[in-house]
Amino acid sequence: MENLHKPYGPYERFIKRPLDFTLAFAALIVLSPLLLILTIFGAIAMKGNPFFVQQRPGRIDKKTGQEKIFHLLKFRTMTSAKDQNGNLLPDEKRLNKYGKLLRTTSLDELPELINILKGDISIVGPRPLLVEYLPRYSSEQRHRHDVRPGLTGYAQVHGRNAISWEERFKLDIDYVHQITFLRDVRILFETVRVVFSHKGISSETSVTMEEFTGTQTVSKEHMRV
Repeated sequence: MENLHKPYGPYERFIKRPLDFTLAFAALIVLSPLLLILTIFGAIAMKGNPFFVQQRPGRIDKKTGQEKIFHLLKFRTMTSAKDQNGNLLPDEKRLNKYGKLLRTTSLDELPELINILKGDISIVGPRPLLVEYLPRYSSEQRHRHDVRPGLTGYAQVHGRNAISWEERFKLDIDYVHQITFLRDVRILFETVRVVFSHKGISSETSVTMEEFTGTQTVSKEHMRV
């Protein structure tokens, strides 16, 4: 797949990654007491491991042409409650009051600061989605992986989970085509506003976001493991 991302500018080439690392490192130090408290409370509320770890696709490796798969770290917001047959209960039944608080305040995202330090994600970029969505992208939609995913992004400050998948991808691609320092700063300020407004946390029919099933038939040549 041809990379349509514009040539790296000075900000993206020399500043964005060092700035991400510096800000994430400082945030981890300042927020370490809060992270410790949330880890303890989470272990109690979730009756076990307070962390949620899941594989997510990152930026496309230019050598392999495939997305780098990494482990995203978050605080758990859902319990492991199961039905009589041993199957997990629906999301809305496993999302307890503590989990709702974390989602409403976006505190569940704080452990992703570690992913930023590791270079898996950036502070600003398209949000990393599920690995199983990879074969469902159109060629254009897959360009969201031309850059590192982000803790927050352009789509997150323009509707979050309340917008359609098509709108989300359109916003992601728009960001990929124009990455600047001032734009990242605006997105960060908008993120603060969105978090405090508690808007877009859920879609109209789900406590999170509906599954992405694809917007067009994807040819076999785009299918990847």
